[in-house]
Amino acid sequence: MENIWTQERIDSLAKLWSEGFSTAEIGRRLGVTKNAVVGKAHRLSLTPRPSPVKLTGKPRVKPAAKIVEITGPTCSWPIGHPGEKGFHFCNARALGGKPYCAEHAALAYVRPKGHGSNAA
Repeated sequence: MENIWTQERIDSLAKLWSEGFSTAEIGRRLGVTKNAVVGKAHRLSLTPRPSPVKLTGKPRVKPAAKIVEITGPTCSWPIGHPGEKGFHFCNARALGGKPYCAEHAALAYVRPKGHGSNAA
């Protein structure tokens, strides 16, 4: 296996690292991958760098979805689309034993054709 780390590359890595270049930029300049730069810097015990996420204060993951609690016997029919401004639930008084008000229960619970009819 060929060693990509010549003394010249190691010296360049240390210099670029101390000047604050990103690992990706160092890799481009040296003709190696970003991961190769990170690994070699670690093995050389170069001064650790702060995380770019911590510097900007911005998380890399999306924030968790907003949770809307439903309390009491109210209609849980959604109005609008989750995540959009103005999204809410109907909140009218729900029918006994059902999660919806009379209006929304009529939409949610549709009898299949042929059941309960006088069809022979």
